[in-house]
Amino acid sequence: MVFSGAQPAPDFCVMYEECGKNPTVEGSLIPAIVPCKDYSQARGVVGKHYQLLKQVCPMLDRGEGQTKACCSQSQLLSLKSSLMLSQAVLLRCPSCAYNFAHIHCITTCSPEQSQVINITRTTMVNVSNTEKEAVVGYQAYISTSFSDASFKSCRNVRIPATGGYAIATMCGRYGATLCTAQRWLDFQGDSSNGLAPLDIDFRLISPEQAAGVPPGMIPYAGLALGCNETTPDGDKECSCQDCVESCPVVPPLDPPPGPFMIGDMDGAVVICLIVLSLLSLLYLGFLVAEFIHKRFKDKVTGMDKNANELDHNQKVNPKDVTWTDRASLVTQDFLGSLFQTWGRVMATHPLKVIAVCLLVVVALATGLMNIELTTDPVQLWSAPNSRARREKEFHDVHFSPFYRTNQLILTAPGRHGHVYDSLLFGKTNFSGLISKDLIMQLLELQQRIQAIEFWSDELNNTATLKDVCYAPLNPKNPSLTDCAVNGLTQYFQNSVDNLNAKANMTELGVTKEVDWRDHFIYCVNSPLSFKDITALGLSCMADYGGPVFPFLAVGGYENEDFTTAEAFILTFSLNNYPRTNPKFKVVEQWESRFLQIVQQYQNDPTTNFTFAYMAERSLEDEINRTTMEDIPIFMISYGVIFIYIAVALGEYSSFKRILVDSKILVGLGGILVVGCSVLASMGFYAWIGLPSSLVILQVVPFLVLAVGADNIFIFVLEYQRDVRQPGEQREEQIGRVLGRVAPSMLLCSLSESVCFFLGALSTMPAVKSFALYAALAVLMDFVLQMTAFVALLSLDARRQDANRCEVLCCCSVKIPRPSAPSQGFLLPFMRKYYAPVLLHPVSRIAVVCHTNSFSNLCCCPQIFLFSCVFCISIFLMFHVKVGLDQELAMPTDSYMLKYFEYLYKYFEVGVPTYFITTRGFNFSSVMGMNAVCSSVGCDQFSLTQKIQYATEYPERSYMAIPASSWVDDFIDWLNPRSKCCRIYTSGPNKGKFCPATESALKCLKPCMPFPNDGVLRPSVEEFNRFLPNFLNNRPDLQCPKGVTYVYYEQYVNIVYEGLVNISLCLLPTFVVCCILLGLDLRSGLLNLFTIVMITVDTVGVMTLWGIDYNAVSLINLVTAVGISVEFVSHMTRCFALSILPTKVQRAKEATANMGSAVFAGVAMTNLPGIIVLAFAKAQLIQIFFFRLNLVITLLGMAHGLIFLPVLLSFFGTTHTHTHVQYHSSKENLHKDSPGVNKAVLLRLQSKKAVETKQNSSKVSYDNFAFESIRDPPSTESSVLPPNHSDLTAPDKQDEDGVTKTISSTHI
Repeated sequence: MVFSGAQPAPDFCVMYEECGKNPTVEGSLIPAIVPCKDYSQARGVVGKHYQLLKQVCPMLDRGEGQTKACCSQSQLLSLKSSLMLSQAVLLRCPSCAYNFAHIHCITTCSPEQSQVINITRTTMVNVSNTEKEAVVGYQAYISTSFSDASFKSCRNVRIPATGGYAIATMCGRYGATLCTAQRWLDFQGDSSNGLAPLDIDFRLISPEQAAGVPPGMIPYAGLALGCNETTPDGDKECSCQDCVESCPVVPPLDPPPGPFMIGDMDGAVVICLIVLSLLSLLYLGFLVAEFIHKRFKDKVTGMDKNANELDHNQKVNPKDVTWTDRASLVTQDFLGSLFQTWGRVMATHPLKVIAVCLLVVVALATGLMNIELTTDPVQLWSAPNSRARREKEFHDVHFSPFYRTNQLILTAPGRHGHVYDSLLFGKTNFSGLISKDLIMQLLELQQRIQAIEFWSDELNNTATLKDVCYAPLNPKNPSLTDCAVNGLTQYFQNSVDNLNAKANMTELGVTKEVDWRDHFIYCVNSPLSFKDITALGLSCMADYGGPVFPFLAVGGYENEDFTTAEAFILTFSLNNYPRTNPKFKVVEQWESRFLQIVQQYQNDPTTNFTFAYMAERSLEDEINRTTMEDIPIFMISYGVIFIYIAVALGEYSSFKRILVDSKILVGLGGILVVGCSVLASMGFYAWIGLPSSLVILQVVPFLVLAVGADNIFIFVLEYQRDVRQPGEQREEQIGRVLGRVAPSMLLCSLSESVCFFLGALSTMPAVKSFALYAALAVLMDFVLQMTAFVALLSLDARRQDANRCEVLCCCSVKIPRPSAPSQGFLLPFMRKYYAPVLLHPVSRIAVVCHTNSFSNLCCCPQIFLFSCVFCISIFLMFHVKVGLDQELAMPTDSYMLKYFEYLYKYFEVGVPTYFITTRGFNFSSVMGMNAVCSSVGCDQFSLTQKIQYATEYPERSYMAIPASSWVDDFIDWLNPRSKCCRIYTSGPNKGKFCPATESALKCLKPCMPFPNDGVLRPSVEEFNRFLPNFLNNRPDLQCPKGVTYVYYEQYVNIVYEGLVNISLCLLPTFVVCCILLGLDLRSGLLNLFTIVMITVDTVGVMTLWGIDYNAVSLINLVTAVGISVEFVSHMTRCFALSILPTKVQRAKEATANMGSAVFAGVAMTNLPGIIVLAFAKAQLIQIFFFRLNLVITLLGMAHGLIFLPVLLSFFGTTHTHTHVQYHSSKENLHKDSPGVNKAVLLRLQSKKAVETKQNSSKVSYDNFAFESIRDPPSTESSVLPPNHSDLTAPDKQDEDGVTKTISSTHI
């Protein structure tokens, strides 16, 4: 080491002129030109020398003729060239660039040079055959006030190309986080970084340390500009994105919305308490009002203490019959007569009907040849007009689809780490994964994948990675090394030689060997470096020219301690293409071979890695695979349902008649009707070009089966329980039975179909297509049941009447059919046990609420089970999780599940976000550029600046770094202080664009002149001229620029979408019920309220069972409304049209007669098939089909068979109190009959008068009951509606102990 012997003095230099290249520096990225040692007075600068100094070091300008300097023109040119590299990333902030140049101008050209620097090392060099002493190291004394202010002005300057800080590229191994003024300057003075031509030891001296400065040395304490100050040249202050001090006062964000509170209580709890209180008051108020009204009516009509009428001659006055009663009767008469006639015709010509139905179904089903299955999640779950969908399509049209990702995440558990004592970085912990042998294996796997080749018919040649890879820096004609492959091996440019490289290095008098570990430590902290500071001199940039950020190369580390990473991340980025582009098939073929190689490598027992992997096609592949593998599960499910229907529909009077009384063909016919309705629906929509999806194939058959099976059971069981009247033909009996039950079937089917058609108003494609397919399928199912199934039942009835066996139709049995109709097991059980127990006063208290007597009316009614569950479900509904984890779409044995696990565990960054302007910005105008850019001179509230403000709240915006704007890159690229955009001044290309790689002697003219205020904006002509050059110019060390990313989001409006769809589905259930029941508003409201309860309770159970709310569950909730109609509407109609005297008795009748059919047809049909789905491989089916459909079925069964009968017994239809005469074996009684249709009673009264007149004697009614069925008298058929049913009950005691016989005519 040689120290300067000259004495420091003002206006004296210690260096002057250039002495050629530094012989001690190897592998420099720029010529390492060093100065000559020369203790002499500072020279005056004039002419070109002065102009050059003024341009490069304006802070030294004292006016022409008054300015002195310690540097020659050649030194100024070298300094200018050197500063350009740094200014390429600092020019965004003029005051920072000015301060940075200030530091190096002081050490290179200051006339007080001898007082600032102290030469510490020189070497002899030969310059033009002359031996000269060249300076290769010196100390520079800088005041901390100047160094700290300079550092502060630069520390927040961004690099738009990466979104990171410029200081991160200028602080070596410390990066932006640990960088300080001392470390920043130390890196500038380190000749091993490939940029500094000699070693500079910056001594930063604080006022307290001034005593330790060598005599005569004066630490430089010049004025450093703040980043919010203009430069002496007139350049404006830095922008907010690069300078915090320049930011305007932005009002703080409002605090995020807290939990929903009402006062100091949880808002959901308050709502639940309010709902519970309102229900309680409603129940109590209704009962009190009914009790008072009853007492008042008793006084008016004259009732004794046993509630018996004293007037035995009261009759229904025709004037008392309301228009709603008449409308209800007319509606039932019309529908009953219509379906009775229809059923008789269908049953009379069964073969013709079946043939016509088959022709229609086949004609529609042929459309399946053109069916289009949508599997793209974007097209399924995102509305075409949604913001996210429109933005993605705009991006794909203008920028091509976002690139495809193929990725591996590799770990090596169980391997022991080690501590590496680095010469430069000290002791560093290395995990067992970060080892040379595993990196070599990773490189071997990477090279095998990069070597994929296959013949492509689409390209008509052999396809390789370069044909489909994403090559951001050379997209037009990429080579294999241009492909964007990101991984740890790229720190070594995928070179085994670089990985094996070693070198001896001396630092602070200590000599040690440096190897790949030193290079790795340096690169993960300074990924944008083109040369490390070790003796290896290797670049950190990938072989395709881009940086490899450590969070994309390794994972499983803490606090950016990358050497302790637990996972390698290897990513192959491929171009994406529209599905209609032939290259789309090529890229999918490459991905298939990628998966094959990875799977082979995984099965290799010699591999040391445990890893997960995925290709862009993996999600779609796995979903399709599991769909195909789960088809047998669905087939088994349908098979179980078929067996149940075939067995449950049979009449089993004796063992020998099993084959005669079974309903195998009827059950099969019912299944085929469902299948044909689904095929017809799918075929019809295929004809008109509406695409289908796998969700439709899985959900719609189950839905239609639930609806269809219920109708089948109601029809068949009613036929089995009916007795053929004397002289009545089989076809007439089938028509009469159909006239009784078809209106109820129409009510449910029409409600569901309209519900689904309204659901098609959804903007979400999957929900819309499902609703349309389901609506038409339900409608077709009803039509086929009214035609083909009626015909099939007629054929089966003929067979059964002839005692022929099923399947073996030629065989017959001699044992005659029993004369009494079959009641089965379920109907007697429901009639004798279930309904009486459920509707016992004590049971009714437990189910809803009850007041035991008038003395208890002053007490608060108790709301029990269902009311509490409903309110709790409302609370849970506020806490249901919204979203769909993509791993749920995978089968349980999918390799993607492990990938998702590794992704969440080891990957440290989120998705890239891409902002696209669609209109309103004229980028060629100054105003348009200023409205978008974020550099000096841009609007403080420009687009990118607003994004930068958002990054200050990452917990709210989810953005970690500001956005990179191509406008900023373009402006920086045009800056004449850089050498990115120049014009050829000589040669054949004179006047044309000159790239930065060309010699400066050929390109002396910059594209743009120097702006007066530092704000450079091209004119329209310049913009259009140089933009193509900018886009085609490949980025490098001197001219970096960014690459593009894209984003996509889903489920923006899923909650709103769900509320609208479910509301639209609920509306027709109310309207259709009211209309078909003759404008019976109360029945419609009770029907609607119960369905709402089922839906809300379903969402509540979803919260408890971990079922997320998303588009798939929304489809199932829409289905829940449809299935709930089946559980509820049949019961409501049966109750509303009954004419039994009390609501409790009518509820019992509905529970026994219709409840048994609903239980057998809906609940027991669905449950076996649903349980089978639990064995499906797909988690999506297990959760959203097995769990959710199980919940829907169980809740529907509980509400339809438990809650609804009790609810109807309290709040069922009560038009007025009408007195109807009853006959018992002991005495004549007159009893209140609330809710009975007066039009029906008037008809019965007229009928009785006719009978009395004809027989001149008292005639009693033939009555219905719960326990036996008699043949109705033939005279009733001409008086009652054609769809009545006659039930007779034995003598039974009422609540007052009076024995009576209950009369009921069921409309």
